[in-house]
Amino acid sequence: MRWIVDFFYGIIDNLYKTLVYQDRYLFIIKGLFNTLIIALFATLIGIVLGIVIALVIDINNRNKKLKWLSKICRGYVAIIRGTPVLLQLMIIYYVVFKSVDINVILVGIIAFGINSSAYVSEIIKSGIISVDNGQFEASKALGFNYFQMMRYVILPQAIRNIMPSLGNEFITLLKETSVAGYIGISELTKASDIIASRTYDYFFPLIIVALIYLVMTLGLSKLVNLLERRLNNARG
Repeated sequence: MRWIVDFFYGIIDNLYKTLVYQDRYLFIIKGLFNTLIIALFATLIGIVLGIVIALVIDINNRNKKLKWLSKICRGYVAIIRGTPVLLQLMIIYYVVFKSVDINVILVGIIAFGINSSAYVSEIIKSGIISVDNGQFEASKALGFNYFQMMRYVILPQAIRNIMPSLGNEFITLLKETSVAGYIGISELTKASDIIASRTYDYFFPLIIVALIYLVMTLGLSKLVNLLERRLNNARG
């Protein structure tokens, strides 16, 4: 039975060194805060840019207007979706803002927001397509121009249809922020790296951070599923 006691004592001792000693848990708290801030504001940027991109492409599809702008938007989406988010993050930090004194968290928000916008635009496009054509015809019959139609009729219905997908995009973005440490942002994964460099043990810091990510993603997934069921019930 001695080995069992030693085993649990070793776990407690390692947890103490990882979290309690020298208040190392503060690295985790700071990393969690930065992770949530980046994910939240990047998602908001992604939604705004995504809506703009989706509308430009939709205008071109329906009215054959904004042809060149639509091509630019399509190219933007293709490039962002076709390259790794880490590469985009490093280009924005080391190239775009090379000579600018800017907070790295703001750089992270911009980089992840740009990345998210390409995916959100596709989600928004799908939401617009999901709205019945009769809604478009009814809006035209009421004398609405394109932007009035989108604002008052189409987008509210489209957003309701795609809310679960937007929730999943936030979950994906939350996990993608784990690469933000490459430009010096103290997010969760970077926090585990800092603690490991002081304890000379990567196992416990990484497991703790993995559990935090797991709890967050599972919790958010439950909320997304609940929202999806309520929307389905409302439509039913």
